[in-house]
Amino acid sequence: MTLIIGWQVFARYVLNAAPSWTEQASLLLMLWFILFAAAAGVREGFHIRLSLVQDSLKGSPRKWLKIVCHLIVLVFGMFMAWGGAELVAATWHHRIPTLGLPRGLAYLPIAGCGILIVLFSFEHVLAELRGKEVEPLWS
Repeated sequence: MTLIIGWQVFARYVLNAAPSWTEQASLLLMLWFILFAAAAGVREGFHIRLSLVQDSLKGSPRKWLKIVCHLIVLVFGMFMAWGGAELVAATWHHRIPTLGLPRGLAYLPIAGCGILIVLFSFEHVLAELRGKEVEPLWS
């Protein structure tokens, strides 16, 4: 993505001829990066959340509140996967004019990340029920 944007800036200001495909390619890549980062945020626990109530509780109530929160995120992921899959199916035959790629390719990460969010949330629920924390993938 950095190379594409760099080429766009160079071509526009130095060559005075910006390529038409760079903006759409950058937007497509950004969608993929951001949505998979959101799924990783759910897995690693660095997504945006308010934990004031959770931090004020101890023991069993805290555990069950965390489980309920993970289940809410899981349901959100299910809707995200379902809606994303519908968008992909509805737009796959449309083409991005400057790239020649299916428009559904831009919506594919919504469905994929929804599935990952469901899996990661389920992993957190299982970990809470076992009384353990999910081990981070990266230390």
